[in-house]
Amino acid sequence: MKLRKMAALMLGTAAASMMLTSAAVCAEEEYSDDEIINFTMFSAMPGSEINDDNEIMDIIAHKVGAKVKETWLTGQTAAEAVGTIIASGDYPDFIDGGDGMMALYDEGVLVPWDDYLEQYPNLKEMYTDEEWDSFRQDDGKIYWANVFQNSYGENRSTTHNDEAFWVQVRVLEWAGYPEIKTLDQYFDLLESYYAENPTMEDGTANIPYTILCDDWRYFCIENAPEFLDGYPNDGSVIVDKSDENAPKIVDYNTTETAKRYFQKLNEEYNKGMIDVEFATQIYDEYIAKLSTGAVLGMCDQWWDFAYTVNDVFKQQGLDLQGCNYVPLGLTIDEGMDNRWHTYDDTLNNSSGVAVTTSCENIDAAFKFMNDILDQEIHDLRFWGVEGVDYLVDEDGLYYRTEEMRMQAADTAYQASHLCNYSYLPQWLGTSRDGINAMQPTEQTSEFFSGLAEPLANCFEAYGAENYPDMIGSIVEHNAPWFPMYSFSNAMTTETPGGVAWTKMGEVKHEWLPQVVMASDFDATWDQYMEAYNATNPQDFLDEMQEELNRRAGIE
Repeated sequence: MKLRKMAALMLGTAAASMMLTSAAVCAEEEYSDDEIINFTMFSAMPGSEINDDNEIMDIIAHKVGAKVKETWLTGQTAAEAVGTIIASGDYPDFIDGGDGMMALYDEGVLVPWDDYLEQYPNLKEMYTDEEWDSFRQDDGKIYWANVFQNSYGENRSTTHNDEAFWVQVRVLEWAGYPEIKTLDQYFDLLESYYAENPTMEDGTANIPYTILCDDWRYFCIENAPEFLDGYPNDGSVIVDKSDENAPKIVDYNTTETAKRYFQKLNEEYNKGMIDVEFATQIYDEYIAKLSTGAVLGMCDQWWDFAYTVNDVFKQQGLDLQGCNYVPLGLTIDEGMDNRWHTYDDTLNNSSGVAVTTSCENIDAAFKFMNDILDQEIHDLRFWGVEGVDYLVDEDGLYYRTEEMRMQAADTAYQASHLCNYSYLPQWLGTSRDGINAMQPTEQTSEFFSGLAEPLANCFEAYGAENYPDMIGSIVEHNAPWFPMYSFSNAMTTETPGGVAWTKMGEVKHEWLPQVVMASDFDATWDQYMEAYNATNPQDFLDEMQEELNRRAGIE
């Protein structure tokens, strides 16, 4: 009854008749309150906790017999948080430790998946046998599964869930929707717009460009050179495949393009085009800054900002002012192919969700992960309750009204009603009904219906139907070694390459902001290169080459 009353308030009395569907859902309980198991989960990523009496969480719990209390990273790095958990010995039932997964594995506190995969077909279906084998650790067993970038059926991608240089559509509209192909053209655009539009409509000062350097997210400053040179996101290295029989690891930190890129940032900083707070802002401050609508552009991954920022834009009407971001497939020079967008699913086996040995009912934990992949439950997680969060047309296609889209973007509604279980097993792609997308963001009709007018106009001006069309990357399948970051992310200091990798990261964290802010770029770049070379990067590159050869089947 609570769900019916809440929905009537949100949608109005005219929609009250639609609540019969949700009431029926609540009535189909298989488990009583006393039978429901309460699990805990920690994810080493920032996130928003939902209410303990969240309505869809409660519906799911009565259908599958369990619920999960999720907690998120606050005030620590992932490694620090995992270290604190290990030191305390107090483990949650589920954990995604990010780049701390190997520390958890080494501690011996993770439960092998092998026996449970044969018992629970929904889990087993997530990957092929060969893909599951890639998750095996040194002892030959599987301890976690990455829950992202996994498509069921047909790929339905409408977003560019990867890295890009992003720009607000108001900037492109003002300039007459020009073709922006290079880094120089991108900053020329930002400079020109800012010169004539120093403030937003309400007088808020525009920020032409900002950079995130916080913790592991410093990829926002440091790995653009691999993309600018036309390579895909192998993350920690470039793989030069000009010789198909002998692909070669290349260090993108020391290329001529890397120097040109940082020199450009240095020039823009000294012109006043780059946020003066960039070097010290933490992630929450960065997201808050983007959410004002004042930042014209940045380099980042879609998943790192869009799910929070776009909801704020919609709630505040900033999407109607053209503040939404679109990706640009920049290269260092014109005439180069870009590979910013990855068209295939990306298998990242370096981290994922795991069950810990502290879990008192391990079988029930795996059963829960299996059950929430059932189509009915998956729909509840990502679409919500039929009649409350979405409707179904005569052809079986799911859709939302504008009022439903607004409530789905509201943080209070998300906390009280929606329950994605976003770091637990899930699907992208096509629903088992063969009609709908597994998640609303990939429903083509819903995607277009939900676009604010300035964003829709931008797509139309560029002849784009979605975000991948905007970025215009060359279409090609992933190489067998892709992505190499799944290996470097799992490196430890037990090898010379792992030691070098750690030191390389420390040096880049320290020096790259200084390089951008330097009054004498060349002198500071030389100092940075001296410090970088002192980390023995060749040890890292040699181990990456060895892994590349293994993945490529080269003896």
